[in-house]
Amino acid sequence: MQAFRLLWRAALLAAALLAPSLALADHPAPKEADWIAKDFRFHTGEVVADLRIHYTTIGSPSSEPVLGLHGTTGSGTGMLAPAFGGELFGPGQPLDASKYFIILPDAIGAGKSSKPSDGMRARFPRYNYDDMVLAQYRLVTEGLGIRRLLLVLGNSMGGMHAWLWAVKYPTSWTPSCPWPASRARCRAATG
Repeated sequence: MQAFRLLWRAALLAAALLAPSLALADHPAPKEADWIAKDFRFHTGEVVADLRIHYTTIGSPSSEPVLGLHGTTGSGTGMLAPAFGGELFGPGQPLDASKYFIILPDAIGAGKSSKPSDGMRARFPRYNYDDMVLAQYRLVTEGLGIRRLLLVLGNSMGGMHAWLWAVKYPTSWTPSCPWPASRARCRAATG
């Protein structure tokens, strides 16, 4: 019986690890990269000479660009999971990756982007949503050379980031799609 449980757990783990790649089998292959924001100035006035922003893209850079923003403790690649990317980015789905250029950045402090645990520890600047959104904006405009996004969407913390995009960069994109994210909570969380 114990051997069966162990095999069952191993099968579940394998399915969880393989699910994102299986869900996107019909999509263009996701591509991961890093972009370095030089002399990044945080809201505190502190500057990091080389702030790494990791991101994943799906689709052709010549297609309409869409920015997807992850929730707290998530990462851009987490948005490729069957429950999200598997429902949005496939052929014939609302954000079909053969028609749109999907950009999924890791926020400051998450995924493979710069974070305190990379080495600076307590010396890492205190950062907030404004800093995270500025880093996303610089990635999109400076790193990828995109001047206008078709859509900014995000869930949880990413939804709050989408609200900030609407306020800070209203001419950079058309609609926002934040869910579930309360503007009141976003306002309170960012000061």
